[in-house]
Amino acid sequence: MADPYNNQSRTVEITTPPGVKPERLDRYLSNHPDLDLSRTRIQKLVDEGLILVDGESVPSKYSIKGNERILVTIPAAQPTDIVAEDIPLDVVYEDDALMVVNKSAGMVTHPAAGNYGGTLVNALIHHLGSLPDMGASDRPGIVHRLDRDTSGLLVVAKTEPAYRALQTAIQKRKVKRTYLAVICGHVTEDHGLIDFPIGRSIKDRKKMTVTYHASREAKTEFELRERFRSYDLLDVTLHTGRTHQIRVHFSHLGHPVLGDPDYGGRAKWVKGMFAPERPLAKKLLDTIRRQTLHAMRLEFAHPVTGEPKQFEIDPPEDIRQVLAMLRTEGA
Repeated sequence: MADPYNNQSRTVEITTPPGVKPERLDRYLSNHPDLDLSRTRIQKLVDEGLILVDGESVPSKYSIKGNERILVTIPAAQPTDIVAEDIPLDVVYEDDALMVVNKSAGMVTHPAAGNYGGTLVNALIHHLGSLPDMGASDRPGIVHRLDRDTSGLLVVAKTEPAYRALQTAIQKRKVKRTYLAVICGHVTEDHGLIDFPIGRSIKDRKKMTVTYHASREAKTEFELRERFRSYDLLDVTLHTGRTHQIRVHFSHLGHPVLGDPDYGGRAKWVKGMFAPERPLAKKLLDTIRRQTLHAMRLEFAHPVTGEPKQFEIDPPEDIRQVLAMLRTEGA
C-alpha cells in the first residue's frame, strides 16, 4: 500500500489507549487508520529511526502498552514516475510470473536518494513495461534486494499474486539465498551460525551495526569452502535479510568481507596486517574495487506452480581474478 501523502513530510502522533492489548508495534501501526501504511513500510521507518515510542527508538517487534506516545515521521516521497532506461539485463530465467536476473556490481537495485536513474528497476521497466506496485512505489516488483556493489541473483515478481507469494515465502524463510564471500582472516569453525541482532548505527545512520537497541533478529549461516593464508572463501546463507547483514556480521567477528569499504575490508584491514602479508593484500584490493560478495544461488518454490526452482551463477571476472590470485599467491 503506497503512502497517500507522498508530496510532503508529515509527523503523526498516536497515543495508545489505556488497557490496549499488547501487540507488536509494526502490526499495530500497519492497522492504524491514521497511517494507511503497509507493515513493510512501517518496519522500514523503524529501521530508519523515524518511529519513536515515548521518545525512544524501539524495534519493530516491540510490544505496545497503554498510554504510550508514538511519533511516526513519514518523509516526503520522491517523484514516483520511474523512467524506463535501455540498460542491458542479464536474464537468467523468465516466465509469466517472475524473472531471475544476474545483477552486476555497481548497479543499484531501485531508485533512491542520489540514484534515481541507472537502477535495476529502470532497466526492468524498459524490459517489461510495468511491474506490480505492491510495496514502496519506487521499487515495483522487487521482492528482495542486493547492495549496489554485491553481484548476483535476484528474483523479480511480474504479477501481484507472484509478488505476494514470494514476499510471504521470504518472510517464512522458504527462499534460500546463498552467497560466495571472501573474508579477511579465518573463521574458527568450518561451519557455523552467526546470531546477532542488527540495527542502524547511532554514529553513522548510513551504516548498520550489531546492537541490542532498536534492532532486529539477524542470522547468517556459513560453511568454509576454501582456506588461504590470510583469507577464507565461504558459502554464506541468509536466514534473515537485514540491510548489509553479511558484511556487518563478519565485520563484527573481526573478519570483514575483503574489499568492503564501509566495514573494514579495505585500508583498515591492510593497516592491521603483518608487513609480509601487505603486498598481496594491496594487490587484491587493486583488483577488487568492492566487497568480494556474490549472490551465487537462489532456491524457492515457484509462486504459481509450486515447482522447486534453483538457480546458480558463477561469480564475475573481478572475483574470479581474486580467487586465482589467492590460489597461486595466497595459499
